[in-house]
This record gives sequence, structure tokens and C-alpha cells, in this order.
Amino acid sequence: MKKFHPLRAGVLAIALSATIASLAQAADPNKPEIRFGATAGPYSDQIRYGIKPQLEKEGYKVTIVEFSDYVQPNLALADGALDANAFQHEVYLKKFSADHKLALSELVKVPTAPIGLYSHKHKRLDELKDGATVSLPNDVTNQARAIILLQQLGWVTLKPGVDPVKSSERDIASNPHRIKLVPLEAAQLPRSLDDVDYAFVNGNFALAAGLKLNDALLLEKIPPYYLNLVAVRTADLNKPYVTDIANAYRSADFARVIEQRFAGFSKPAQ
Repeated sequence: MKKFHPLRAGVLAIALSATIASLAQAADPNKPEIRFGATAGPYSDQIRYGIKPQLEKEGYKVTIVEFSDYVQPNLALADGALDANAFQHEVYLKKFSADHKLALSELVKVPTAPIGLYSHKHKRLDELKDGATVSLPNDVTNQARAIILLQQLGWVTLKPGVDPVKSSERDIASNPHRIKLVPLEAAQLPRSLDDVDYAFVNGNFALAAGLKLNDALLLEKIPPYYLNLVAVRTADLNKPYVTDIANAYRSADFARVIEQRFAGFSKPAQ
């Protein structure tokens, strides 16, 4: 019979305890993998540099899934392919959820890059000529943002009684410069700059295309309802991982990342 070795037994016990602890953590429903969707550019980078490191310290595995459109991230979230997404504002979320009968909810607002008016052909807004072409987003809520800015510039006026937040091309009462509006998918707007006189480009797609916010000839002053947000399934709002995501966005660590990497972004009120 082999002799009993207390030291070896102690090592085995420690190893066994570590294995059990590891398995327990892997099976812990409060420490799951979080699949986080975002449009490519600043909102996925906010997760990558400001949120993922915090959540991984809490024991989560975080996977970032990047999208190039505004439709698939919400469908994927509702279907369970994602656990959260960050790319849209509350006006878009509410309309998309209602139109598609999805149970999605806002969790927390995030620092947001404003929509801006850019040009490769003109250096000033007063260079506008009659018949100029202006590209703008083709989705309902972001098109309204562009039309609000067009009205502020005096390039168009809206029909009396129209809610600017819900406005579209059909609501334009006068267009004194006979501007030709060119609606495009938001991700395609930076590419349109070589073909149009001016283009309204959402901040995330502008930055992803190498444009700078201060390159814009006009930047919107973002109202709270146009600040981007993190969305989750409504049924998951009270789950621990959702609380941890919200806490990460509200943390001092995340605030430092925003100051260092995302200067010029509009920030939500704390």
C-alpha cells in the first residue's frame, strides 16, 4: 500500500476546489456571455474600450457584434441573438418597436455624436445654389432630424401644424432654392459626398468614414430624445447582467474613456 502524502493531498484538494469554482462560475446564470450589438464606429468602440473591460472584470464574456444598418440590430435583439444593442435614439426605438411589434426597452442613454451637414464641394453654407442636391437619411426619424436642420437654415419651411420630430419630405411647404433631396440609407451617406452638394451624415457613420465632427458645416444641438441609448428586451430589464451594463455606462471609468476618445459628443444628464 502506498503511503499517504498530506502535501500531495492538499495540492489535489486545492486543484479540485479551483475546478469546482471555475465550473460554478461558468454555470452561474448571473455571469453569462453578453452579446452586444452596435453600429460600427464610435458606439461599438464605446463598448470595446469603456464597457467590455468593466463587464469582463465582473466575470462576463462580452462579444461585440457590429452592424452596418439600423434594422438588423433590433431584430437580432428581439430574436435573442443579442442581449443588448447601442445604436439608436428613443424616437427610433419606439417607432421601430411599434411597427414590428417588438418588446424592447431603453436601458440608459449614451454619449452621442450629432448629425452634421458635410460637403466635399463647398466650404460654406452660403455657397448654396438653386437646384443643389442634398442627401439625407431615408429612415423616418433621422430624416426628420435633417429636415429640422434644413428649416433652421431657412432652406425649407414646413407646413403649419406639422410636428418637426415627425416631419418628412411630404411636409415641406416651401423650397425656395429648389433643393433636390436625395434620401439614402444612413450608412451610405458618407459615400454620397462626392456626388451631392451637401450631405447630412449621422455622427457614427461620419466618424467611421474618417470625417471629423468639426469638419461639419453645421452640427445639430442634440435634444434628449435624440441621444442614443442602450436597448434590451423588456422582459430582461431587471436581470443582473442588465443592471451591470447600466452601472458600467454610469461609471467614472466610462466617463474617462469618453473624455479621452470621444471629445465633442453630447452627453446625457446624470
